[in-house]
Amino acid sequence: MVCISSLLCLADRTMPKKAKPAGTGKEEGPVPCKQLKMEAAGGPSTLNFNGPSSLFESLISPIKTETFFKEFWEQKPLIIQRDDPALATYYQSLFKLSDLKSLCSRGMYYGRDINVCRCVNGKKKVLNKDGKVHFLQLRKDFDHKRATIQFHQPQRFKDELWKIQEKLECYFGSLVGSNVYMTPAGSQGLPPHYDDVEVFILQLEGEKHWRLYHPTVPLARQYSVEAEDRIGRPTHEFTLKPGDLLYFPRGTIHQADTPPGLAHSTHVTISTYQNHSWGDFLLDTISGLMLDTAEEDMAFRAGIPRQLLLQVETTAVATRRLSGFLRKLADRLEGTDVLLSSDMKKDFVLNRLPPYYEGDGAELSTPGGQMPRLDSVVRLQFKDHVILTVGLDQSRSDETQDKMVYVYHSLKNRRALHMMGKEETECHGLRFPLSHVDALKQIWTSAAVSVKDLKLTTDEEKESLVLSLWTECLIQVV
Repeated sequence: MVCISSLLCLADRTMPKKAKPAGTGKEEGPVPCKQLKMEAAGGPSTLNFNGPSSLFESLISPIKTETFFKEFWEQKPLIIQRDDPALATYYQSLFKLSDLKSLCSRGMYYGRDINVCRCVNGKKKVLNKDGKVHFLQLRKDFDHKRATIQFHQPQRFKDELWKIQEKLECYFGSLVGSNVYMTPAGSQGLPPHYDDVEVFILQLEGEKHWRLYHPTVPLARQYSVEAEDRIGRPTHEFTLKPGDLLYFPRGTIHQADTPPGLAHSTHVTISTYQNHSWGDFLLDTISGLMLDTAEEDMAFRAGIPRQLLLQVETTAVATRRLSGFLRKLADRLEGTDVLLSSDMKKDFVLNRLPPYYEGDGAELSTPGGQMPRLDSVVRLQFKDHVILTVGLDQSRSDETQDKMVYVYHSLKNRRALHMMGKEETECHGLRFPLSHVDALKQIWTSAAVSVKDLKLTTDEEKESLVLSLWTECLIQVV
């Protein structure tokens, strides 16, 4: 049996900017939610890794993907409570409290890899030691101090989480991180707070009691702790068991504790869409758009009035000029199909997980199969791990920088650095003259393409292009 708590009571309410304090109004407790019970008719007992879409569909099963994005995504929480022993067993295999002993022997450090904390009087109390984590001390804090252990980015060490998150990064086109929380019975690790990420909770071991509250900042851009007397009564209250899943949008205020008298709780929080809004995308693209426009429109190159920067307030004249420039940029944007240079694209591909592989991963670093020639038919591989963008020639520092086409990929990214705040020191990829952009688009948009049909002037250019892509393991001959 599968019990889906759709939290429909959030759907018809306007999210208040500030929740009423506890004890006001007529509401006496959590709002009851409509529940739908259905047989898990032949549903998979574990996740489906045939592709990114299949993986996500199986993760939120039996909810359909279309329903999820239409009714829940960035709108309201979703609880999926499953009575599926096989799925519960699979979830438990993703990470267990007992895994900490072997992980600590590999060299874990406080702050970087592990945090130890407890919620005391509505505040987070950090109990970290200095330096390297010793398992016996960690277990002592867990058992005697009733502390929560937070393990950062376990996909660095747990293959199955790597496999899940790599597929989710392909699905969302956004970085996907994770943290594991292990909390002893009768304890709480974190105070009420909201996050700046979309959150998927997978309950792995034991039970976790959750309380959700109206957001004070819907779709928040920053993490924030909220005082109990500011958030009011919980709108929803429930307990997750192994195999259950919870989703809530960024900005959702929440807190969770392990019920007393029971075993410890372990859950993994999978998160995505940090700094991934339309506002972020606009900020990322407008600089390149403005520079392109300034090359053609002298008005953008004209100097600002003298002493404008010394003014306490922006003058009305300056505001009108800026508004006019923004309208021109909007008109130019609507009339272009040129690939815009995007730091968001580069940041994503630079910091994401490499493709999941078993064995030595030679297929990611060594070209395989037949070398492409003019009479070959080729196709792109690892498409979800490759991006195409246009930017200035970064190899030249003079004033005559030409535009180039950049092909970045994540095939050689280091899994051990994923989401650890340490960017890769090297961008993996290729650059080509802007004249190659149409030929590259052919390869990107075709299931397979003949080398001799590529939109380049000479046969030598065609062969050189596909040989470069093949050497980088980005295409194969079919």
